[in-house]
Amino acid sequence: MSHKAGFVSIIGKPNAGKSTLMNSLVGEKMSIVTPKAQTTRHRILGIVNEEDYQIIFSDTPGVIKPVYGLQESMMSFVQGSLIDADVILFVTDINERYDEGDVIEKLRKTSSPVAVLVNKIDKSTEENVKKKIAYWQETLNPQAIFAVSALLGHNVQAIFEFVLENLPIHPPYYDKEELTDKTERFFVSEMIREKIFKLYEKEIPYSTEVIVTSFKQEEDIVRISAEIIVERDSQKNIIIGKGGAMIKKVGTYAREDIEEFLQKKVFLELFVKVIANWRSKKNYLKSFGYDQ
Repeated sequence: MSHKAGFVSIIGKPNAGKSTLMNSLVGEKMSIVTPKAQTTRHRILGIVNEEDYQIIFSDTPGVIKPVYGLQESMMSFVQGSLIDADVILFVTDINERYDEGDVIEKLRKTSSPVAVLVNKIDKSTEENVKKKIAYWQETLNPQAIFAVSALLGHNVQAIFEFVLENLPIHPPYYDKEELTDKTERFFVSEMIREKIFKLYEKEIPYSTEVIVTSFKQEEDIVRISAEIIVERDSQKNIIIGKGGAMIKKVGTYAREDIEEFLQKKVFLELFVKVIANWRSKKNYLKSFGYDQ
């Protein structure tokens, strides 16, 4: 029996619901999900293994016009995922207007099979869904269009089957035990960052980065230290909160998730560090894993 394996790139604008879809397809929480746009910053692989196939799903940052260095790095992850994709899932919100022409152009030119996923149909009418499907048929003429609700799991199985049908014959790229290419430390930092996105307003989440500085596995506990990087002293004060109340909240919520993830008791220490304009400084971006 032939073995199939391939890379499936999930792309779309911020808030189109890519990360929710990725988690549904993989069956594990790989990407952090928050109501705010631009939550995903890295390219995250989620690997689905069965005896006769291996699907490597790739969640990428939402497509935007980059303004500063961090966003340029984020967009380079998107371009990279388009280049090596065996199948492309283009996620679009039922209510959004798509104006990033260069991505549409790349999708028209690609030789990889493309499926357009019209997401969040639970928030729309049947008539509107039909109009959107007709629009994408005319604009892109993809191999398939799916009307989906990633949140409710509607049509996720049909997408999975489309992916399987279009996977090339290939031996596995990764060990069959692997679920992702990212380390435990990476997921810990993402869990802390997710809490920042959920608990703080305005520009605070976008100005922060989380770096795990220490990760010590002991017999019955994991001791973790992490730095929350911000760009200004005023942001540091907001992150900490009055009498340290806010950072304590971040730590408490993050620790619960990390303990569930690691299946072990966790001692979590959080520190806040100011690095002015880190989002535009190449040396910091590189050290934080945003290699272009």
